Amino acid sequence: MKRTVHVPTEINMHQMYVNILTYHRELLVSRLRSVQCVLDNLLVCGFLCEEDVEIVQRTVTKTDQVRKILELVQCKGEEACEYFLFILYTVCDAYIDLQPWLKEINYSPSNDMSGMKVVNTDPISRYCKRLRHEMSRDTSFIMSYGQQEETRLEDLYTDTLMELLSDSNESLGFVENLDQFLGDHATFNPEGEVIYVMGDAGVGKSILLQKLQNLWSKKELQTDAIFFFKFRCRMFSIFKDTEKISLRDLLFKYNCYPDHDPDNEVFDYILRFPEKVIFTFDGYDEIQEDLDQLNVPEVVSPEDSGHPLQLLISLLCGKLLKGSQKVLTARTGIEIQSRVIRKKVVLRGFSPTHLKTYIDLHFKEQEHRELVSVQLDASPHLCGLCSTPLFCWIVFKSFRHLHTMHDSFHLPDTCITLTDIFLLLSEVFLSRSASPAPSLLKKTTRCASDTFKAGLGPLAAFAKLALQGMERGSFICSQEEITACGLTEEDLPLGFLRPVNEYDARGSSANFEFLHMTLQSFLAAFALVVDEQAAANSILKFFTECSRQRDPSCHSFDFCISSSSKPSENKLFATNEHLQFINLFLCGLLSKAHAGLMQYLVSPVLLKKKRKLLKSYLSTSVKSHLHGLPHYSGNEGKKVHVLPNFLWMLRCIFETGSKDIAQMTAKGITASFIKLGYCNVYSGDCTALNFVLQHRQKLLGLDMDNNNISDYGVKQLKPSFCKMTVVRLCVNHLSDSSIEILAEELCKHKVVEVLGLYSNHITDVGAKLVAQIIEECPRLIGKNKLTSVGGRYLASAIQKSTSIFDVGMWGNSIGDEGAEAFGEALRHHPSLTNLSLSANGITSKGGKLLAEALKENSVLKIFWLVQNELADDAAPPLAELVKANTGLSHLWLINNQFTACGIRQLAEALAHNTLLKEICVKGNQLSAEEEKQFEAEKRLQFH
Repeated sequence: MKRTVHVPTEINMHQMYVNILTYHRELLVSRLRSVQCVLDNLLVCGFLCEEDVEIVQRTVTKTDQVRKILELVQCKGEEACEYFLFILYTVCDAYIDLQPWLKEINYSPSNDMSGMKVVNTDPISRYCKRLRHEMSRDTSFIMSYGQQEETRLEDLYTDTLMELLSDSNESLGFVENLDQFLGDHATFNPEGEVIYVMGDAGVGKSILLQKLQNLWSKKELQTDAIFFFKFRCRMFSIFKDTEKISLRDLLFKYNCYPDHDPDNEVFDYILRFPEKVIFTFDGYDEIQEDLDQLNVPEVVSPEDSGHPLQLLISLLCGKLLKGSQKVLTARTGIEIQSRVIRKKVVLRGFSPTHLKTYIDLHFKEQEHRELVSVQLDASPHLCGLCSTPLFCWIVFKSFRHLHTMHDSFHLPDTCITLTDIFLLLSEVFLSRSASPAPSLLKKTTRCASDTFKAGLGPLAAFAKLALQGMERGSFICSQEEITACGLTEEDLPLGFLRPVNEYDARGSSANFEFLHMTLQSFLAAFALVVDEQAAANSILKFFTECSRQRDPSCHSFDFCISSSSKPSENKLFATNEHLQFINLFLCGLLSKAHAGLMQYLVSPVLLKKKRKLLKSYLSTSVKSHLHGLPHYSGNEGKKVHVLPNFLWMLRCIFETGSKDIAQMTAKGITASFIKLGYCNVYSGDCTALNFVLQHRQKLLGLDMDNNNISDYGVKQLKPSFCKMTVVRLCVNHLSDSSIEILAEELCKHKVVEVLGLYSNHITDVGAKLVAQIIEECPRLIGKNKLTSVGGRYLASAIQKSTSIFDVGMWGNSIGDEGAEAFGEALRHHPSLTNLSLSANGITSKGGKLLAEALKENSVLKIFWLVQNELADDAAPPLAELVKANTGLSHLWLINNQFTACGIRQLAEALAHNTLLKEICVKGNQLSAEEEKQFEAEKRLQFH
């Protein structure tokens, strides 16, 4: 018979630990999986001898080994049994299954036991420690940008604007700290497996992941995860089509291998506790395989082998290691199945505050900080470019390097282009191979053409390597390919390439990649320009490639995959943005501005021929593109809603610097209204847009809602506001400084008819400026940061206006004082038909004032007081307003605090009103039963 041992729920100093192990023997045998750490510590502390350990190790199964250990420690007495429990208590990561049991029996070490030592030799804990060590080593320095002058991550890393999005891409606010990445904050799909991080080229996606990895390695990231596996997505393109590996090999061979783990305890632990694992997959857009994700066979068993891409897809979809945390980055515009996305984060680049922080970190000398700040303030376009961290790093690096090499080096004071930025970087790299830098007392005069002429050999070889990679869709190059292009060991330290060993687990020669994919695009364009062997029209090959990806049957030139293309028509993983950058840099290198430099690097005759060819091609393509834009009619006149490829067209035109093409483009825009909403326009693009619009003679409406132009972009658009009848800049991260520019320009020219500034960061200061132009604008602003002060400014301006008809103030904080001011403005207003004061903190007091004022208004048709704090004491004056039958047709009181008593007063008043079509009272304090009382009054809407 089985012996019954009574064990109290709580353990005390006098309890028999031998009895505890006997009583819970079955639980311990079933849950204790790792025996090595227990054996090691029992041996070191003398509770077991070598012979005891050998007896245990000769036992075949893990459960029998646990039984043997229990028998041995129970034979050794009470102290041995408690020490056994103390090991389980101390090494909690390894014995996670037993932690709830230890809490259940309220185990805590005795005073004598607390002084004893436990060494964690568990394979899982040792692997975790090694993983953290290697992660710290690999991420402590910024390796992505050059091989010389290594910089510690913590010395230069600067946060960027990181916006959280809903499943419908509406803003959910901004990431306040990096711990929010992994938490439940802003999660819209709990069943999803992926935290999807999007952003433009160079905006800082990779460095963000590096920061997360580094924080985890130092245990400074708030997470319970004890494993962190990082991958670059481009590695999945280097495997042969027939190659198959297991999940175990994917994890360990391409991160670090668990030593001293003969029983595969680490992998078993990962399979059992996937929530303890974090994955990062960087650069989803860099996978260049032509796969239809829906038809790729899934790998659902961790024991099965498959192509690495199959493993990747199965991980992202949750077929493998469901519950693990995955962070996936990609360039903006790359879509993945929404069902796998847990939350979305879009990187917006440096804000002005972030940029100042970056300047302070980058330049230790106060003199340089002030000099750079002054030069940036003088150039809004350069500021806009520097909101992208990669471009900012290049500009600052070039400034520091060339300032120490040459006399009086300054940032370009003309309108700098992306081509200028990457020419600067190339000049810095090439200057490393020049003669030793002069002393500080003997600086030289800078001559870029001399530097490029001297370094043309290696530069052309790097360019050839870059072009070959782009032609085959590869971002990785081998030592053999490098040598074949004529590069030597002496050329590699220049900085264009960096070694990457993580892609090859077989120990073969190192692979290399370019410092950044955008640099590879620049060098590929450079190769097309300086190649004197290929036919001149070969410079157009990537324009043609973009058109082919859009439509295989289309032979006309175009710029980009149309946003109207169905996903199934294109490669699922492939993006052609890196090819678009080649086209952009080609336009820059063949521009008139760079003719003086390029004539030293390629024969003038061929250079002239290529320039003429490109200009002719662009002219034809622009005409074709503008002719094909879809037009439609609206209240603002003839409209055109451009596609995202229109933006690439503008960028290319700006890089050429061609006034002729810009004029032709401006003339070709026949519509009176351009809609550029949701086109991923960032601040640096506004100069390109202005470069074209400045040549337009007619007035124009411009809708740029839901982009990322920021204050930098508004400054760049300043010359074009004189022509704009419609200015829509909603959801663009604008502050009061932008409103200052708008007020100055719009009041000066007085042609604007519509101004949209909803959902920006405008305060009462900006509201005062808007009030100056309100008489010229039939629309107002909403969802900003206005208080009662700003509300009074705007109410006063509205009261003076005789043309305004629609005011949207949703989501501010004007309160009752602001409501009173609006009431006075509305009392006899002659034109205002639509008003929203929703989500403004208005109580019953403000509601009463508004209702009393509106009884004297016969023009207002739509009135929204949604999501305020109106209660039953506001019902009588609102009922009187209803009885007055003023002409109001829609009254929305959704999400307030009315009870059935207040609603009854409104229902009774409706009997005296013939013009109201509805009173919406959804979301107030009525039960379902109480709502049924008002079913007879159909104009009361509860749903």
